[in-house]
Amino acid sequence: MSKYLNLTALALVLAANPAFAEKYGLGRSAMPEEIAAWDLDVSPDGTGLPDGSGNALDGEEIFADNCAICHGDFAEGVDNWPKLAGGDGTLADEDPLKTVGSYWPYLSTTFDYVNRSMPFGAAQTLEPDDVYAIVAYILYSNDLIDEEFELSKETFLDVEMPNAGGFILDDRAETEYALWRSEPCMENCKDSVEVTMRASVLDVTPEEDSAEPAPVEEAKAQPAPQPAPEPTPVAEPAPEPAPEPEPVMAALDEELVAKGQKVFKKCKACHQVGDGAKHKTGPILNGIFGADVGVQDGFKYSKVMKGHGGVWDEETLTAFLTKPKKYMKGTKMSFAGLRKDADILAMIEYLKSVSQ
Repeated sequence: MSKYLNLTALALVLAANPAFAEKYGLGRSAMPEEIAAWDLDVSPDGTGLPDGSGNALDGEEIFADNCAICHGDFAEGVDNWPKLAGGDGTLADEDPLKTVGSYWPYLSTTFDYVNRSMPFGAAQTLEPDDVYAIVAYILYSNDLIDEEFELSKETFLDVEMPNAGGFILDDRAETEYALWRSEPCMENCKDSVEVTMRASVLDVTPEEDSAEPAPVEEAKAQPAPQPAPEPTPVAEPAPEPAPEPEPVMAALDEELVAKGQKVFKKCKACHQVGDGAKHKTGPILNGIFGADVGVQDGFKYSKVMKGHGGVWDEETLTAFLTKPKKYMKGTKMSFAGLRKDADILAMIEYLKSVSQ
């Protein structure tokens, strides 16, 4: 097995280096088109970018089909797979969240990695337009571009990465290594070994066993029994008020409904509406407007949603669609929210249309 691997490696070296090919009498120089097939590098200044373009609206669907299984529908990460969005302002924290938006200094790194290595198990199967659209969706998920922004090699450098100034040239080999590097000690390096520092963030430093048992609480004396109180006379219940009439929904703005249907594309990865709709990651939204919060039959809501109470009306929907996690802390809904007031109004009008 190793013999064939070594021969393969040798053949690659010979093909890439004519001097070795002449010396050993094997292989040939790589042709320009062969080199071009492997030369996928994209530099921070945009050199190497292919022709093509894409925006976040198109990228959302492509991302859902190719990336969401590992990175989540909203680039929030699934299980231990990387989060691609969020983490803004956390780099100085003890446990920073390093994402494309918070940490990566060059957009070319994102494009190059997606283009070269993704999707997992099917690398380099995406067309340039698909790669541009996926990268645009990741940028949009980090609030770095608008959904209409068309990403291409002409607009690539218009995107400013927040951490572009957070990296410096690594010159430690020239300036520091000689000060502290020496031959490593391999045996009898210390007389004794003891814990001198504790790990931060990760709880990995072993605890010392305590010799003293935990104190046992003394049993508290039981209070003397008290006589039963006199029964309180029960008042007659007041008559129940007559039920309020059901609110009549105003006529729909059909133009706004049409706009809301387009905005709903952001939601369809988790929610369905219309005939034949089924629960997915989120519940179906038929009849949502005017319904109680967290009561859709057949869907397993979080405790936060079930216990929230209230009705989905214009006020509550506006607050929730703007910032779900702020309005309902602890909600499992990972969508960051709609940033434009016009989109929120259109979405509510569309939800009204599927609630009649």
